[in-house]
Amino acid sequence: MQNQQPPRMDEETLAFLLQVFQTVRAGQAAELHEYLVRGLPPNLRNEKGDSLLMIAAYHGHADTVRELLDHGADMEMANDRGQTPLAAAAFKGDTGIVRMLLDAGADVDGCGDTGRTALMTAAMFNRTEIVDLLLERGATIDRVDAGGHTAQAAAEAMNAPDTPGQLARAAARG
Repeated sequence: MQNQQPPRMDEETLAFLLQVFQTVRAGQAAELHEYLVRGLPPNLRNEKGDSLLMIAAYHGHADTVRELLDHGADMEMANDRGQTPLAAAAFKGDTGIVRMLLDAGADVDGCGDTGRTALMTAAMFNRTEIVDLLLERGATIDRVDAGGHTAQAAAEAMNAPDTPGQLARAAARG
């Protein structure tokens, strides 16, 4: 049996989908709400595997994140680079979005194929407040990614000034 190519989208459908992603990127929650109540799937992904929720979390649009969560967006859907929406918010340093996702039930240790968790991402980019929050919410401090690195090792590799010591102190406290 031959591999079948996915059906090609007509220009109107493609233009609509591009508009949806731009709506999310711009944080236009009210407009997105209208699309969702009319049946737009909340787990649409772009060519990079970024879901609508990933884009909203990355850009720090709390109302848009809430809208997507209210319509059943998958908080654990990783993109093609193995990043979850929680890791995207940690990367951007958005404590509010990190808290919102955790409060909604995001897996504090969730990750894609790379094994890189939000804690590892926050540590790498010296997001001390987010590291504290993730640890408070039960993040596994000694978890290793696909390359065998812990959050502390990742932070040290990135020369993060504060998080390596922060994680070492947390590990010592047990």
